[in-house]
Amino acid sequence: MWIRVSMSGWPLSITGRGAHNRRITYLRVNTHPMSSNVKTRILFHSRRLNIYLVRYPEGHKIVPHVDMVSEGRLYKFNCVLIKPKAGGQFICEKNVFNLSGRFILFRPDLYQHGVSKIESGSRWLLSFALSRN
Repeated sequence: MWIRVSMSGWPLSITGRGAHNRRITYLRVNTHPMSSNVKTRILFHSRRLNIYLVRYPEGHKIVPHVDMVSEGRLYKFNCVLIKPKAGGQFICEKNVFNLSGRFILFRPDLYQHGVSKIESGSRWLLSFALSRN
């Protein structure tokens, strides 16, 4: 396992080997100045279910990563409300299902996932995160 550290001493990522001996980034703290333009609104929060409304601006991308969970299983159901004009494609090693890139159910705790750079427009997402023991 490797830990990459920024000049300020804060960890940027923790990387190791996942399924099929592939390199996986487990944690990434986005230090890009554009990250401050991401708007996240928590619509609902409980121990097992969280619902978020997220706006990703032009120029933003999400590097491939695996979400860490302390215990149990994590499922995410993402509804892309507004697709960007160019870019911003969701990429995942394995989906439970993906309907036209609009409705996506996947296991973020098991498979790498990310979003390509948004070249034009913005991406609006309604995200449901369900954790099960």
